[in-house]
Amino acid sequence: MLSVTQERSVIPKLKQEVMKKMVEQGVRIDGRGLNDYRKLSISVGVVKTADGSSLVTLGNTKVIAGVKVEVGKPFEDTPDEGALIVNLEIAPTASPDVEPGPPDENAIEIARVVDRTIRHSGFLDFKTLSIVSGKHAWFLWVDVYVLNHDGNLVDASTIAAVTALMNTALPKVELDPSGNIIKIDKSSRAPLTLNTDKLPLTITHIKMGNILLIDPTRDEEDLSDGTYIVGVAGGNVVAIQKVMGAFTRDEINYMINNSTNQYARLKDLIINAMRNPSTELKL
Repeated sequence: MLSVTQERSVIPKLKQEVMKKMVEQGVRIDGRGLNDYRKLSISVGVVKTADGSSLVTLGNTKVIAGVKVEVGKPFEDTPDEGALIVNLEIAPTASPDVEPGPPDENAIEIARVVDRTIRHSGFLDFKTLSIVSGKHAWFLWVDVYVLNHDGNLVDASTIAAVTALMNTALPKVELDPSGNIIKIDKSSRAPLTLNTDKLPLTITHIKMGNILLIDPTRDEEDLSDGTYIVGVAGGNVVAIQKVMGAFTRDEINYMINNSTNQYARLKDLIINAMRNPSTELKL
């Protein structure tokens, strides 16, 4: 089974014992409660060469996403729709366990989870990406790059991809009477048509012994006995990924219910952040 975490690092035995004892008492080593997310910050428009971009910091996990738009021929089975393609890469400097080279199975699996959650959410109406049915449509390439891996890459990557799309604007396309493209005017742009009521997010739980934690750090992931990811949009579950471990029916019901509750809070945080986003960093 594929894993959405890198190979487990070695945690000193004393630290393991301290972390597990604290969790049993309802506290984590960083001071959070079992059901608390780390501090989240979002900056958009950080990559000048992208059509949309976002830098997300979740605790010490840092992820950047860039969107490039291009005109392509629609797929034959969806002639009046555009397309979304999500790729993810973990920088070798993000973690001592990451080797240089093309994305490995872990990065590919994270990209799939992010892609599936966005695709099934209703956040993006693919028909709005059509330019001329059967002939021209917008293709959205979302490239996610992990700068620092301190756990919960899936949730951080989903937030980065979604907020980068919210920052994306499409160039104006001029057509001749036959529907051929005369000009793509990048100086005149319109934002993507997005339904923020269905903003997609993933909520990651891990299991440590018989205790469930949300938004795990890297050390917590390394000590976990199971990982369960729920994709939520508009309060509805749109994707589920059990990465590893065994969960009881009661645990699964708890994680699904807790994910929808956490979703409402996270969604409000993100919407408020995007109303007045930070654009201080320029790459």
